[in-house]
Amino acid sequence: MVPLLLKHHFSSPNSSSSLFSNRTLFTRDSISLVSPFIKPQFHRMTLRVRHVAALQDGVATVAVMAGAYTLVYTFDKLTQQQIIEQKLSRKIVHILSGVLFMSSWPLFSSSGEARYYAAIVPLLNCARLVIYGTRFFKDEALIKSVTREGNPEELLRGPLFYVLVLLFTVLVFWRDSPVGIVALAMMSGGDGFADIIGRMYGSTKLPYNRNKSWIGSISMFVSGFVLSIGILYYFSIFGYLHFGWDEAIVKVALVSFVATLVESLPITEVLDDNISVPIASMCTALVVFSSGSS
Repeated sequence: MVPLLLKHHFSSPNSSSSLFSNRTLFTRDSISLVSPFIKPQFHRMTLRVRHVAALQDGVATVAVMAGAYTLVYTFDKLTQQQIIEQKLSRKIVHILSGVLFMSSWPLFSSSGEARYYAAIVPLLNCARLVIYGTRFFKDEALIKSVTREGNPEELLRGPLFYVLVLLFTVLVFWRDSPVGIVALAMMSGGDGFADIIGRMYGSTKLPYNRNKSWIGSISMFVSGFVLSIGILYYFSIFGYLHFGWDEAIVKVALVSFVATLVESLPITEVLDDNISVPIASMCTALVVFSSGSS
């Protein structure tokens, strides 16, 4: 039976202990009585969410590491069986490593620690390159897959710079900034396709750099631009990025042009492309994406 509540059962609106006041439903006294029961529940819920996020990030890290190993192993086997040329294999690994690594970022949770889990992958690759590059251990398959001449010391140059850029980008920019995404797309895809197409069809050389060709530079601009837009759109689907696309396309085109120009300069002997291209891309992207709305 529900008791009948009459008007005199309620306290005055001006009473400090009123349950039904004009301003609030609960008084300070009533909240203090309930809070000891709410806080433990909230704390347990927070811990549960953190544990789930850590589990998700741990599984994602293992999956990405396995994928990276499988990628190198697969193209090494294709090279050994002479199905694909070693130089072409190396450049395909160069392209796919960066693109697939970025594509894996949505696998990680939305926690603030997720980027550090993702950073484990390039960090371990850094350690691996240093170990084998200094001849502490030998891994002929790795050396053949990622070096030009098969010299272990090469691991400490281009390949090491490459994974250091991956590490820097995931820690500093992560998936909610277009800067790192565009820089990685230009370094992995743009520079990779420039080398592949340039070697195949690059008979007409640049007037200021006889080691680079017009078709190679054009390929870098086009492939870097297309990959950048594609990956930015990919991240926008997951809600990490929001763009006015007309303006974003112009900005990405400008970044692609600057990166292509820097890659074409005769400075490779002084500054590796895996350093010059991402630095030029990051600096340009920081300027253009911070000006106006993106």
